[in-house]
Amino acid sequence: MQQRSGNTLNSCSARADPCAKLLWMKITAPLAFFRSAGIACLFLLAFSLGPAHARQLPLPPEVPAILEKIYSFDLDGAQEAAKHLQKEHPDHPLGYLLESDALWWRFWCAAAEFKYGMSDARRRPKVPADQHYFELATTASSLAAAQIKQQESAEMQFYAGMADAASARLYALRGENRNTARFGVRAREHFLRAKVLDPSLADADFGLGLYNYYVDTLSAMAKILRFFMGIPGGSKQEGVRLLEQAIADGTLTPSVARFYLAMNLHRYDQRYERALTLISPLAEKYPSNPLFQLARGDLFAKLGRKQHALQCYRAAAALPVRDPECQARIQQLARTSIAALGLQQEPAAS
Repeated sequence: MQQRSGNTLNSCSARADPCAKLLWMKITAPLAFFRSAGIACLFLLAFSLGPAHARQLPLPPEVPAILEKIYSFDLDGAQEAAKHLQKEHPDHPLGYLLESDALWWRFWCAAAEFKYGMSDARRRPKVPADQHYFELATTASSLAAAQIKQQESAEMQFYAGMADAASARLYALRGENRNTARFGVRAREHFLRAKVLDPSLADADFGLGLYNYYVDTLSAMAKILRFFMGIPGGSKQEGVRLLEQAIADGTLTPSVARFYLAMNLHRYDQRYERALTLISPLAEKYPSNPLFQLARGDLFAKLGRKQHALQCYRAAAALPVRDPECQARIQQLARTSIAALGLQQEPAAS
């Protein structure tokens, strides 16, 4: 599945192999075991042996095109297409989840800052747009719950978990630890139930993988608190394996699993080369996504490949972004990242 990261200077504008989608969380604090660089919850590994043949989620035919828009950073187009999906399939949670996903990447962009040698969304206050985002998550949760009540399925348990995870990640971005934990635990329960109903549901491995990985990154004091609060433990190694399984066999989550595994290996484990092989296919398949270009540039910089990093940062800065706040933030991140490279300025032409 993975492609090798190229060593050419035009590596930030090449094309590569496919991926797919969705979103989630990272640890915020000892009390709330998910933080939000764009991340969302969730859950204990209960099924450690993956299926030989993972089942693909049945998707409405419009969904692949919406995912392409999201990861190509056409967030306005993705929102409009998701709204159309809601009208065509009013009882299906996915249209609402996809619209919330498009909003999420906008939030992630606006909250991102360059720190510790990487661009990441760490924390921001409440903003008015949050209300619509939470309404979308609530609607998706209600629709999934109604179908579960009528006839339980792994698919709808998965979507119910995704809806709660969507709420959890925004609470985490806002630093609301109690709400983050509450929705994270609810999401975990849905995902575990989905795996009981269908152990071959590879998209659920995305959540299992994140939960295992993040819980294992907690500090010693946080792990003590986690024990007394009854929060299940996890392991990074198993988390990585499950995220890789989601990348290989998932329907909705391969792209987001690839993104967050790359970010986590960068942030927590300093496995820069491995992270680069994960982010490169995204940056190459979606060259119009400035966040993927920045993430790739950060990894090139950590590996000492400063000219490659510079190429990526310049590519990100040159991309048109419709949202003015996000555009300004991308420009700022690119300038800061380039300055951190410490390269000598080329002499001005006489």
